[in-house]
Amino acid sequence: MNDMTTPDCLAPIPPARRPALEVPPGACDCHAHVCGPVDRFPYIAERVYTPPAALPADYRRLLDALGIERGVIVQPSFYGTDNRALLAALAQDPARLRGVAVVPFDVAADELERLHAAGVRGVRCNIVDLRERKGELPLEPLRSLAPRIRPFGWHLELLMHVNEFPNLDTQLGSLGVPVSFGHLGYVPVAEGAATAGFDALLRLMRDGVAWVKLTGPYRFTRSAMPYPDVQPFADRLVEAAPQRLLWGSDWPHVGRKTGMPDDVDLLELLPRWVPDAQVRRRILVENPAQLYDF
Repeated sequence: MNDMTTPDCLAPIPPARRPALEVPPGACDCHAHVCGPVDRFPYIAERVYTPPAALPADYRRLLDALGIERGVIVQPSFYGTDNRALLAALAQDPARLRGVAVVPFDVAADELERLHAAGVRGVRCNIVDLRERKGELPLEPLRSLAPRIRPFGWHLELLMHVNEFPNLDTQLGSLGVPVSFGHLGYVPVAEGAATAGFDALLRLMRDGVAWVKLTGPYRFTRSAMPYPDVQPFADRLVEAAPQRLLWGSDWPHVGRKTGMPDDVDLLELLPRWVPDAQVRRRILVENPAQLYDF
């Protein structure tokens, strides 16, 4: 299932201990993926990496190990717009799980209705994990798609490096649907937490447009756990709009070729970033319940 241009990545490490952090009832992991089985759900040829199998049952075991009640499965780049693996995962536990799909910009209305009935609550646009047109924000197609997902109460999820878009708030603020961003905005730590693009993200949050996921710190720093150089980004996000923050495991940490993180350690980062227990509860329970319609 691989070739010379799509390198394999590591498999996740099952948790070896229970978290010291006790999460509140209704807590939600807002960012995870499922992979395979490839004989049923083959990966697209245009993928930029090849993950090992990470099945829905494996994910539910992770949630149980972390003490987390709910989860959101996000369509990964290696499936393109083929959402069958995502939908199969949602069908196994519809009360516990929600999904974020990837669809063609000209997706039919009846397909949106079908996805909504299956538990999908958003559409993802990934401009990072691409072979072609990497880093290009397809603004006009997004403006065309937004009014079509609005009647379902959906949001648009973007995987992008916000530091590359200093006018992010003016570009996305008028879409008319909420917008979410992964990996604390995905700014390489060398750029710092005071770039124009990150400032624009904070404005979108304060304006009630943007949500930001506290996920994947290992993706934009080379430092080791507890990733101290990520702290300034978390501090600014929490100070700006904690009511617009979400947490996610980023399981199974697709694309990692070295240094597979420990999911318990990642969960236990949350009190470091968010010392206030009431604010943590909002991030883990109330915010995802609002965005994902639990």
